[in-house]
Amino acid sequence: MKKVTRKLSKPERPSWDEYFLGMANYVGSRATCDRGRSGCVIVRDKRVISTGYVGSPPGLPHCDDVGHDMHKVINDDGTESEHCIRTAHAEQNAIVQAARFGVALEGATLYCKMVVCHVCAKMAISAGITRIVAQRDYHASERTKEMFEKAGIKLDIIDKRVEEYARQ
Repeated sequence: MKKVTRKLSKPERPSWDEYFLGMANYVGSRATCDRGRSGCVIVRDKRVISTGYVGSPPGLPHCDDVGHDMHKVINDDGTESEHCIRTAHAEQNAIVQAARFGVALEGATLYCKMVVCHVCAKMAISAGITRIVAQRDYHASERTKEMFEKAGIKLDIIDKRVEEYARQ
């Protein structure tokens, strides 16, 4: 009797970047501001060491419960935009959670929905993060990209399209 062996097809595995971006998107499902349901995952040696999502500081009201705290900003080009300032960004929350629990971020990679704002960029640089992987670009990322270049931070943008915010 002849033994028959079948080669099983292997499921296609995501790359490490795809895997951690998928996690960041899932973490973002906990966000409490419908303007930016973003999540963030910080990884070192292919292990998650911190996560964060868009949300208000503990004990303070959430946008989803009480509405947005919108503030008008005049951009460098003279245009006006509005930003909700009730919540902390996913990247800020992930960095703060690491600090809160004594987890060093030196040499880590940060995965996020879009290229981080310049405030989050400064935090990432100061925390020792050495690589940022963003799903999409951000409309105001020029300053961030300049800072990362000067600081030697590697920035990988998977999808070059610019993330759009809903107008409210």
